[in-house]
Amino acid sequence: MLPMYRLALLVGCAALLGACAGPARPPADANNNASVNTPSSPSRPTEAGSSVSLLPPSGGYTPTTRRAAIQRFGIELAATRKLSEPAVLALLADGRYSETVIRIVSPPVAGQPRAPRSWKQYRGRFVEPIRINQGRAFMEQYSTELSRASERYGVPANIIAAIIGVETLYGRSQGNFRALDALTSLAFDYPDPKRPDRAELFRNQLADLIELDLTGRLDARSVKASYAGAIGIPQFMPGSIKRFAVSASGAAQINLSSSVPDAIVSVANFLVEHGWQRGLPVFAPVTLPASAGKLVDGGLKPTLDWPQLRAAGAKLASGAKEGAWTRTALGVIDLPEESAGTVELRTATQNFFTITQYNRSYFYAASVADLAAELAKP
Repeated sequence: MLPMYRLALLVGCAALLGACAGPARPPADANNNASVNTPSSPSRPTEAGSSVSLLPPSGGYTPTTRRAAIQRFGIELAATRKLSEPAVLALLADGRYSETVIRIVSPPVAGQPRAPRSWKQYRGRFVEPIRINQGRAFMEQYSTELSRASERYGVPANIIAAIIGVETLYGRSQGNFRALDALTSLAFDYPDPKRPDRAELFRNQLADLIELDLTGRLDARSVKASYAGAIGIPQFMPGSIKRFAVSASGAAQINLSSSVPDAIVSVANFLVEHGWQRGLPVFAPVTLPASAGKLVDGGLKPTLDWPQLRAAGAKLASGAKEGAWTRTALGVIDLPEESAGTVELRTATQNFFTITQYNRSYFYAASVADLAAELAKP
């Protein structure tokens, strides 16, 4: 299993999550919204929005050229988003290089063998007694807020709670880095010159953070985040805060760092905006044939349907009945235990793939679903 900090890097939250959608196989043990505390962070975290600057690949700057690159970035950002240039440049000047952040995201040493992926080990970090017990207490404490969000958005309360539980242990572990420092470091000092796309992604997130500060939505100089810049109880990247964060009370100000009600409705809104379907389970009650592994395409969208699965030998699980899921797109997902040479296969609905938009990982989405199932038990 990859170390936790390497896992979180592979995706990014909600915001970083939205960056990599496509046919490429998601890393099965990647982290969520790019949170240092979770396997996620709306990863975390490319997100819709204006690209601010196509600077040279990060890393390798001299102090002089780094300052010049940041200056150009700030001037262009101010012009593109109609922000005060002096205010933008002042914020950028406050961003501090974080050696810790760069060490965390540095690529592995060449030739170092990859640790085998382990669904059992990954799941065990999140579907465990502490998160289950604290999750039940969280659901009891915020039952009114969760019920309102569930009724409004159609996302079950236990799914919302499970995401918050996986992300930050129900708000207890939100990260210890200044968001401004983390994103400035990643934007201009990203340590892998083979991934200029990652540096550009973090520059866009930094631009969103600055815009949020200068429009009064958060304080970029003080707000704490994961090493990848994911913020608050639900670990939203700045772009996700801009696009998907909402206020539970309808107020103009949204506080994801200390307002649990705001975090609850923002998680629900994020899922709905990414395709959550009311009343649909995360997994279909299906028994798959031994040959079902060939149906796994590794993508982040369902591409099959119930007639196709039946034709391949799938059957209803014992005691299960056909429901709305039989009329929607489905996908077979794999959860490998590589060291043992085994794999667990499940039939996923659109709602499973929606959770992968929070963190582009089958492991992550399945862990959220399994934790939610535990939280729903009496």
